Amino acid sequence: MLLTIRHDIRYRYATPVTYSIQQFRVSPASGASQIVRHWHVEGPGKLDLTRDAYGNALHTLVLTKPHSEIHVSVAGEIETEALSDGRLFDEAGPIPLEHFTCPTPLTSPDAAIRELAQRVDALDTPASLVALAERIGERVRYRQDPAYATAAQALANGFGDARDFAHLMLACCRARGVPARCVSGYLDSAVHAWTDVWIEHGWVSIDATQAAFAGERHCRLAVARDYESAAPVRGSRVGGKEETLIVHVSTEARPDQ
Repeated sequence: MLLTIRHDIRYRYATPVTYSIQQFRVSPASGASQIVRHWHVEGPGKLDLTRDAYGNALHTLVLTKPHSEIHVSVAGEIETEALSDGRLFDEAGPIPLEHFTCPTPLTSPDAAIRELAQRVDALDTPASLVALAERIGERVRYRQDPAYATAAQALANGFGDARDFAHLMLACCRARGVPARCVSGYLDSAVHAWTDVWIEHGWVSIDATQAAFAGERHCRLAVARDYESAAPVRGSRVGGKEETLIVHVSTEARPDQ
């Protein structure tokens, strides 16, 4: 499938900001599930491109003159492939797999998560991962509004957004000693989050919000131990008072020719 994607990120401030630094993980990489045809990121200043510890493309924007707005535009075209049983057939990556068995503040399991994780006999096949996602969906209702919750809080509250579902999947897998990493990306004109789980000597990509494998409509941007480290946008500033963030994503999907 051919995905044409546009992502506009606009910050507006009540008073001028004197200094800001923003980091953007908004550039996909070609791999087993996708091939980048072309991609462009443009901002109000120089965007320094590096790679973070996970191998993600990382653009850094530093503005040292007073400004009341930041606008970054992202646009490109990507060819995606259907994944058989969610299997990526990619390398493990630059980080040891043991790193992805360790909890983070957002994915630390409590007793309720450990109980939920045990509701599937074994996490050793793609089908077992779908079954775990289904168990999560029985306990947590999807809500698009950001919950800004930990996995434990999302489970206790009974609702969450895509990030919360991904964090619950991560927490359950790690509670069973299974390596799992968070994926940020796009799905159907929205920023989205899902999970890669290492089983049978390879990554299996599963979207817990849909209790299904990631497919041709998913565009991968970044991976990390949780969404905070894989998020498309992170930053800090001096000044500005109240901040307004406007994000617009549009995706056009059509069969590849």
